[in-house]
Amino acid sequence: MPGFLIVWLIALGIIALVWLSRHLEISRARRHQRLLCPHSYQGFPQEVPPISVLVAAKDEEENIESCVVSFCEQDYPDFEVVVTDDRSTDRTPEILRRLQSRYDGKLRVVTVKRLRQGWFGKNNAMREAVAVATGRWLCFADADCRQTSQRTLSMAMSEALTQGTDFLSVLPVLETRSFWERIIQPVCAAVMIFWYHPDRVNDPKSRAAYANGAFMLLKREVYEALGGHERVRTEVNEDMHLARLAKGVGYRLQVIQNQGLYVTRMYSTLGQCWQGWSRIFYGCLVTLRRLLLAAAVLSTFSILPWVSLIASIVGLMVTGPEASAGWRVLAVGSAATILLQQSVILRFYRLVRASPWSSLGYILGACLCWGMLVNAMFKVRGTMQTTWRGTTYRGNRVEPAPEKTPLEPSADPAAEEFGLHAP
Repeated sequence: MPGFLIVWLIALGIIALVWLSRHLEISRARRHQRLLCPHSYQGFPQEVPPISVLVAAKDEEENIESCVVSFCEQDYPDFEVVVTDDRSTDRTPEILRRLQSRYDGKLRVVTVKRLRQGWFGKNNAMREAVAVATGRWLCFADADCRQTSQRTLSMAMSEALTQGTDFLSVLPVLETRSFWERIIQPVCAAVMIFWYHPDRVNDPKSRAAYANGAFMLLKREVYEALGGHERVRTEVNEDMHLARLAKGVGYRLQVIQNQGLYVTRMYSTLGQCWQGWSRIFYGCLVTLRRLLLAAAVLSTFSILPWVSLIASIVGLMVTGPEASAGWRVLAVGSAATILLQQSVILRFYRLVRASPWSSLGYILGACLCWGMLVNAMFKVRGTMQTTWRGTTYRGNRVEPAPEKTPLEPSADPAAEEFGLHAP
């Protein structure tokens, strides 16, 4: 057997051993996994500090009503909902006006007409919401989230108080309806888990820090001590950066999965998935080194076995009988590694409540995810721009906006201190 085929087979053996170890990891996770769910509801926590739920909405006519209604009908005794209408051009303002009449006293709406100089859109919207919020705890949520239980706030606050948590992030259950969502979402979620495993995030001794902006509950005093959204005004993934700041100065950070509390549908089309996950990888992995490593791991352990199988089939077709024995061994080894890979993926999809049938498309999702990581590398290098919710960003700058949404000079003197200037 040629030497290069022997090296190839050794590499496949190492890859197979890694996938086998994933079976052990999933078994351990199933035994020790903690879920925040309404079935464990024991009533309100003994202490019920007031909570302000803060939502930024820009052109969210499809999601905003279900988001706001599901929050306004929570059973927590003392809370308010503050929604920032951030320069929406669709029916979002009309829907919010109607809901404000319906939930008078519970729902407050803040309107942002123009983007402040030196700020990214969502960060500015959240800053405006915090400015009018009255709660001792702040719950930041995304407009595409829908609470499926009236107990979400009560369960989250009880968890935070019981665990002595300063900054709690309840992870979403992802809704996937289209073909591309089912193919892409679980793979991209797995990449994030690889980098930010909940066990490491929840360990005060670990430097790993993670939060998901879909649901973040933190003490107001912690938020203010970190510098609030002022500190992360030009960060695409402000949730991650706030989590890093919090853990870096010793605050107790916690992430926990939910079951039956809330869901979110992040993206509905292939284009949205590509743009959205490229932005997430860019904002969360931050450095070119991490993105390169993530792409290398995905290439080696997920894509290489399939490339190896295809190469071995081609080798069998073009070589003579004497040389084909080595290619047959490689084909068998590749197929065995792929079967082991798929068995792990099937169990992982069940663990994260994704459709088991979607696991059959894992290799397609892995290839697309690899492309998104490469796309994020260009963004890190500043050679590509990020457009989100109608606003374009390049690096830590806001690109010149169209005339209908001109940039407003900042009234905040801290802008000069942080070196933020008009683009």
